[in-house]
Amino acid sequence: MARCVHSLRYPSRQVHTSDVQGSEEAKLLFNQVENDMNIQKSAQQGFTLIELMIVIAIIGILAAIALPAYQDYTVRAKMSEPIAGLAESKTTYTEYYSANGTIPTTLAQHGIVTTRNGEYLESMAVSLSTPLITASIVDGVIPGQTGSTVILSGTTQTDGTIMWICKPGANIQTKYLPSTCRG
Repeated sequence: MARCVHSLRYPSRQVHTSDVQGSEEAKLLFNQVENDMNIQKSAQQGFTLIELMIVIAIIGILAAIALPAYQDYTVRAKMSEPIAGLAESKTTYTEYYSANGTIPTTLAQHGIVTTRNGEYLESMAVSLSTPLITASIVDGVIPGQTGSTVILSGTTQTDGTIMWICKPGANIQTKYLPSTCRG
């Protein structure tokens, strides 16, 4: 009688059809179990439709949350140019006040370039009577807004310094400004 070489793998040992004691009927039953296991193994490859639908739903929810947050982030990144312009203007204004004990009363004394025409910063405006600097943002940087501004307002101190506060101006929401410039 020929020996069968079919085998099943169990965690601890390998079982051969020759190990099955008894009649041909028992060996046929053993072979049927082996075939059923092979069919079951091949049937469990891939994902079901419901599993794929759940994954797509999760991706959709994440995209619905992430896209608006990313859009706000890109606007905040674009606001770095106007904020840098305000910082530059603040420095020259404060230097003049520290050196002369009075606020500058002409644009030449301010030392500030008012026309910028940058990618995101259109112009700078300076008050000739109080420490107030306004940055005008190029239209379209703030979604759905035109004429947006950021203001740097100063208060002169008796020790010859100026305390500056950055705050939103016209047509700009605080969520588009850095945390140091939310008033």
